[in-house]
Amino acid sequence: MDEKLDLQVIFAIVKVEKASEVLDKAQEAGAEGGTIFYGRGKTKHDQQKFLGIPIEPRKEIMMILINKKCADNVLQTVVKAGKLDEPGTGLAFVVDVDKVAGITYGGIGSLYDEF
Repeated sequence: MDEKLDLQVIFAIVKVEKASEVLDKAQEAGAEGGTIFYGRGKTKHDQQKFLGIPIEPRKEIMMILINKKCADNVLQTVVKAGKLDEPGTGLAFVVDVDKVAGITYGGIGSLYDEF
């Protein structure tokens, strides 16, 4: 594990079938890549039904590990590309990373610019 890196993770939850497009834009803004996984959302405001059957909204979740100095720019791009400033389209947040394992130097370019 490497404790010297100044990393953050951007998590973004977007409508289904939007994550690939948003992640492409994030890469153009400096992200090396990311992971997309699927989930379902549930809030007290989700009361949609189809033929009387409750619908649980499906979501795509992106996880982007990134150097802290690039995080603000990539986050702004994710918000714009995912239209996250519009109600009901999703959300994004950033979490500091204290430790990381499984990444080799040179494998993720922008994460290691300062080395």
